[in-house]
Amino acid sequence: KGIRGTVSPPHGTGKKVIVAIATAKNIDKLVEEIGSGKISFDALVALPEVVSKLARVAKFLGPKGLMPNPKYGTISTEPEKVAEKLQQGEVNWKTESEFPIIHQVIGKLSFKDKMLNENFQALVKSISPEKIKNITLKSTMSPGVKLQFS
Repeated sequence: KGIRGTVSPPHGTGKKVIVAIATAKNIDKLVEEIGSGKISFDALVALPEVVSKLARVAKFLGPKGLMPNPKYGTISTEPEKVAEKLQQGEVNWKTESEFPIIHQVIGKLSFKDKMLNENFQALVKSISPEKIKNITLKSTMSPGVKLQFS
C-alpha cells in the first residue's frame, strides 16, 4: 500500500500514446483549447515555468490524471526526452489509495506469449517481487487467472 513507480515494458503496451508538450511558445493556445473542453492528448509534459499557467485549467486536467506532476516526471526541463519515453510505452503504476492493489496493462491479446511474458517480468521487477503477495492476470472481459508466483 502506498507504493508507486514506473516501468518501460520491452514491447510497449500496444497503445499509441499522444503526448503534448507545454512550452512558453504554445502554453496560451494549449490553455485555451483545454479550457474549451478540447483535450487531444493522452499525456501532458510541461516545462517548470509554464505549470503556473496550467493551473487555470487544472479542473479539466486533474480529474483525468493529465495535470503535469513531478511525482510522475511530467514536469521537466527536458520535455522532449520525457515525451519520447512516454510514446515508447513507459507507464506509471501505483497502488490504489485504500487497498494494496495495482491495476496495470502489460500488453494486448494479439501479442505473442513471449512478448507478454517479458512485459510481465519487467513490471514485476519494477514493483519488486518481495512486495507482491499474489497476482491475477486477465484481459478486459475475461475471468481472472491466479498465477503461481515465487
